[in-house]
Amino acid sequence: MKQCQQAPLSFKIHGMDCAEEVNLLKSRLGPIVGGEHRLDFDILNGKMIVELVDGNLSSEMIVHAVAKAGLRASPWRDTSDSADEGVGFWQLHGRTILTVASGILALAGLLLHVTLAGGIQGALGSEGLGVAHEVPWGVRVLYGLSILSGVWFVLPKAGRSALNLRPDMNLLMTIAVVGAVSIGEWFEAATVSFLFALSLALESWSVGRARRAIAALMELTPPSASVKQADGSEREVHPDLVEIGAIFIVKPGEKVPLDGRVVGGTSYVNQAPITGESVPVVKNVGDIVYAGTINGDGALQIECTKLSQNTTLAQIVRMVGAAQSRRAPSEQWVERFARIYTPAVMGLAAAVLLVPPFLFGGSWDHWLYNALVLLVIACPCALVISTPVTIVAALAAASRGGVLIKGGVFIEALASLKAIAFDKTGTLTKGEPAVSEVVPLSGHDENELLERAASLETRSDHPLARAIVAFAKSRGVEAVPADDFQIVQGKGAKGTFTGREYWLGSPRYLQELGRETAEIRLRLEALSATGHTVVIIGNESHVCGFIALTDEVRPAAKLALQQLREAGIKHLVMLTGDNEGTAQRIAQQVGIDAIHAGLLPADKVAAVENLTDIYVSVAMIGDGVNDAPAMGRATLGIAMGAAGSDAAIETADIALMSDDLSKLPWLIRHSRAALSIIRQNIGFSLFMKAIFVVLTLTGHATLWAAIGADMGTSLLVIANGLRLLRA
Repeated sequence: MKQCQQAPLSFKIHGMDCAEEVNLLKSRLGPIVGGEHRLDFDILNGKMIVELVDGNLSSEMIVHAVAKAGLRASPWRDTSDSADEGVGFWQLHGRTILTVASGILALAGLLLHVTLAGGIQGALGSEGLGVAHEVPWGVRVLYGLSILSGVWFVLPKAGRSALNLRPDMNLLMTIAVVGAVSIGEWFEAATVSFLFALSLALESWSVGRARRAIAALMELTPPSASVKQADGSEREVHPDLVEIGAIFIVKPGEKVPLDGRVVGGTSYVNQAPITGESVPVVKNVGDIVYAGTINGDGALQIECTKLSQNTTLAQIVRMVGAAQSRRAPSEQWVERFARIYTPAVMGLAAAVLLVPPFLFGGSWDHWLYNALVLLVIACPCALVISTPVTIVAALAAASRGGVLIKGGVFIEALASLKAIAFDKTGTLTKGEPAVSEVVPLSGHDENELLERAASLETRSDHPLARAIVAFAKSRGVEAVPADDFQIVQGKGAKGTFTGREYWLGSPRYLQELGRETAEIRLRLEALSATGHTVVIIGNESHVCGFIALTDEVRPAAKLALQQLREAGIKHLVMLTGDNEGTAQRIAQQVGIDAIHAGLLPADKVAAVENLTDIYVSVAMIGDGVNDAPAMGRATLGIAMGAAGSDAAIETADIALMSDDLSKLPWLIRHSRAALSIIRQNIGFSLFMKAIFVVLTLTGHATLWAAIGADMGTSLLVIANGLRLLRA
């Protein structure tokens, strides 16, 4: 019978802080859900996603199966960061309490032993190992309680690991502790138990810190919105209850609860939480504001444009959450390595225990001790956890800087980029026309020409009209709306100014009116060839002049491209649907290596494919729907997030939320720093383990030193990864 696909189920796995627990869950749940490939894990959030194909498998059955693995599961709730809600005091603090108790009891046992033995050497023996003397029963009790406290949370998992024939760190540590007790090493057994418990507690804290860095994004929006009522009054409601089109008020200093458009008031808004911009941006009527940004010193009336679950911030939170399940190649490599490494070291430990006594007459106690040291150093948890901590720290730092990266795999891909393709409009340029030249004719001066043009355009909402009016205002020219204003559809407009009729329009409109001269035609053709749009102004007797407009290059574009070359990018190319002249002008201004003009969306895809054939690792940066196919085909798709289309942002692997191209060189350096830290962590972890394997085989290692080194390595590599949070 054909199986039916169901919606995935998500669960919070309480206490899941290490890849060993993931492996345990895979072995327990894999056969139940139809294979391990149907399970996805987010260690940092303690989240498990189950893809169901069996209609008879319920959420309760999965929770029960997780319980059999020694862990506790509960249905995932997006409104909760997870772990702390609905959890008792013991679940929250039990590990810390027992870790502290283990350390205090071990210290008490040592102090009592020193007192009874008459000194530290008498307590630990001449070799400092404690094998050659009798441990008093009172001391054994204290050490035993210390051991029990240290392994309390480990024993159930170790037992299930043994039953499943899948050795993990819990089983390794339990065997090491039991073995140490069996040969009279009570102090070492207690020390190993305490240090291992302390290592797990610190590891859990480190994971929690990275988790909180991501969860902080969810706390940016205020708990209520002040919605304006029909009678003019205001009512505080939860943002989830605000509908599209509703007007809400944001007072000075308050956070914006929802995405919207300003319909009243002017204020500076701090957009750093969303776009990473360090300087507050002025917001006037008609401007867009984002949920989670902070209002300045003016009150704003804002029309809601998106429901709370669809705001830019909500999308960022969802995407960052999803990003953690898209694991980087290094994470996958470490997990595969750990699966082979742990059984291999267990086999080596067995050989260390058996070969010397049987073949060379070695001491059983001595080689059992060395075998136990090998088991301790075999623990791969530090190696495994350091990589995801580094990846999430890199994701969180990028999010705070206004760059949304949708997965660890894309962080590593950034580091290997060789070529970048740019869309022109809205990417290298602002995507908004601006006046570049004013050419008065027939005896008019610049101010007169601007006055007449602005009076005609002030009633229009066309982008060219807004640009002309804004330019006139910047020159101190006041626009008095023309009388008898009429739009000439597709051509221009006309109206009366100071009792005289004036017209305004495109070169085609000029031709239709029969006012074009050879001189004007040459000047218009020259401007058009360099990518300018020209608006002509005239009256019934003559042409008053014309205004040239062009799409302005982004201020940061030229420097950003220069820094990309310095960062090792080999080839920078522009892909645009505009004409060759326009593309050449922009390319010369910003320093593009090559251009491809007059392209349709399918042509952009073909161009990206050609680049991929040559450079292998290629990024495509765009902002429009027509860029989405090419972004999807590139190794990396990067969207201009502030003004970009939803299709482009959804397709992209990375979004620049502030449309700031200067983020690109930083992003590449950031990704290379993350990759470097990952390599440092893996190399250091393996180096330390190799050192202790050699020390063990030569008889120079001790249990307490092995566990101390393993814990120290864990803390160092995690701290190294968390450095990226400061980026």
